[in-house]
Amino acid sequence: MKHPRALCALIIVMTAPLLSAAEPIAGRQTTQAATVQVEFTYRYLLTLPDGFEPDSPLRWPLLVFLHGKGERGEDLSLVRKHGVPREIDHGRQLPFVVLAPQCPDDEWWNLPAIEALITDVVRRYQIDPDRIYLTGLSMGGFGTWALAARHPERYAAIIPICGGGETKWAPKLRDLPVWAFHGALDQVVPLKRSQDMIDAITAAGGSPKLTVYPNAAHDSWTETYANDEIYTWLLAHRRGK
Repeated sequence: MKHPRALCALIIVMTAPLLSAAEPIAGRQTTQAATVQVEFTYRYLLTLPDGFEPDSPLRWPLLVFLHGKGERGEDLSLVRKHGVPREIDHGRQLPFVVLAPQCPDDEWWNLPAIEALITDVVRRYQIDPDRIYLTGLSMGGFGTWALAARHPERYAAIIPICGGGETKWAPKLRDLPVWAFHGALDQVVPLKRSQDMIDAITAAGGSPKLTVYPNAAHDSWTETYANDEIYTWLLAHRRGK
């Protein structure tokens, strides 16, 4: 029995002061700093795997899925259209807790807020901190690369699909297992965006993987998420090993 849940999470993101403040003086520029609170509300889908028991000491892997640009908004049914949520709706049973947040309209993934959401889910459910995985498609593929680059030590492996990132992140991603996917005919996000990341990480001493579908355009995700091998590959990795 699967346990899908549609939930809301209120995230408080704190920004810490970086500069020491001086007393303002009329007619002169002074350096100032402030600590501010910013609230983010993320709606999300949460799926608990078969065998999950709230009071059990058993720890579960967490799979975080980030959707594409077209699934933004306040209607969680949009998130179920593609990727891991679609696979679950079609009967796939996964041995992960699956977290699929929805990005608000006209926004991009707020990385500190997503990190705070992950922290909240890890705290409230029996998550194995050494088995947290990231994946996403298109805008979510970019988000996967970006989240991993911020804190690569937090994740066990990532699967970015038809996304891209900054090649300067490569040294930080060198030791993180990466399996990227892209369509050769993609005109929305060119294959070069994934290829550049893979080449940069390889040059930095890493061993990332890239699968290119020669006849696929932007939709390189349907075939990927239907492939049992990617879930087996994720579970083969633990943080730091």
